[in-house]
Amino acid sequence: MKLLEIKRIEGIITLKSGLHIGSGNMEMHIGGTDNPVIVHPHTRRPYIPGSSIKGKVRSLLEMKSGLMVKTGGAVLKPSVLNLKGLQEAELKEAAGILKIFGSSPDEKQEDSMKTLGPTRVSFSDCPLNEKWLKKADDNQWQYLEVKSENSINRIEGTAKDPRFTERVPEGAQFDLLITFKVFENDDEKLFKMLLTGLKLLEMDALGGSGSRGYGRIKIELLDEQLKKQFEELNVFATV
Repeated sequence: MKLLEIKRIEGIITLKSGLHIGSGNMEMHIGGTDNPVIVHPHTRRPYIPGSSIKGKVRSLLEMKSGLMVKTGGAVLKPSVLNLKGLQEAELKEAAGILKIFGSSPDEKQEDSMKTLGPTRVSFSDCPLNEKWLKKADDNQWQYLEVKSENSINRIEGTAKDPRFTERVPEGAQFDLLITFKVFENDDEKLFKMLLTGLKLLEMDALGGSGSRGYGRIKIELLDEQLKKQFEELNVFATV
């Protein structure tokens, strides 16, 4: 298997609503929030981890393929290619997802992993866009906001259990960089599948609390030809 090309997907992610990607810090500080967002340890600026985008894009593609139910919600592994009852289209979808995103080592399916080849895609962490940063500093905008939420007692009509969630505010912009290794001619189809996953992400949400309106994003690709292809992509086309 020969490496033919490395494609770059570069663009800007603009937040259409507040974004929360947790830091994993469960310690509560005086005057702090219940759910802080992840920030760079040196600059203290928020960023979007590449792993967060990769995980959500992969999840949406697995959901669209219909295989998520058949794996019981588990991440696809090469062993799924040996499941009985899968349609040819489902097998192609599964193989495509595994080729793009890779799989954890599975000694029982070593032959299948060799056939799939190396992982095609690599997601970089997304820092705040420099132009947006300058604009934010010039206007003294905050990089973070704290949103308060609570539960409502539906009989008494009173609020209870207040919680405070840290978010990156609407309008913030991040730099997007994804690289894609092309090994074979059919990898062009895999590249289109990756774009489909990004379009699904734009239609859904990134980060936590998407069902409550968090994490709505707009992706604008910098390459004009790729931008046009992305904007015209119909992810639910039947043809």
